[in-house]
Amino acid sequence: MASLTIRKLDDSVKAKLRVRAAEHGRSMEEEVRAILEGAVQVQVPAAALGKPRSFYQSIRRCLADAGVDGIDLEIPPRGPMRALPDFSGPEFRASDDE
Repeated sequence: MASLTIRKLDDSVKAKLRVRAAEHGRSMEEEVRAILEGAVQVQVPAAALGKPRSFYQSIRRCLADAGVDGIDLEIPPRGPMRALPDFSGPEFRASDDE
């Protein structure tokens, strides 16, 4: 097995590694080993596994499997804009007592 020495590691990074290792019930050395092993593993793209890449693609696939090729929604016509509120009444005036 090979050994690796890491120099100039920030103290905050080391402290975070110590906490992370404790959370996983491992030594710092075991934790760093697990992190490095996970970082270099070959990851198969989701598309190669036949899985959708996003939530949108997942929904589209479910709809396609159900025979739905899309949904056309009717856009309601726009009406006139409502009247703006009138704040000129005496109940909206600032009083000098405050």
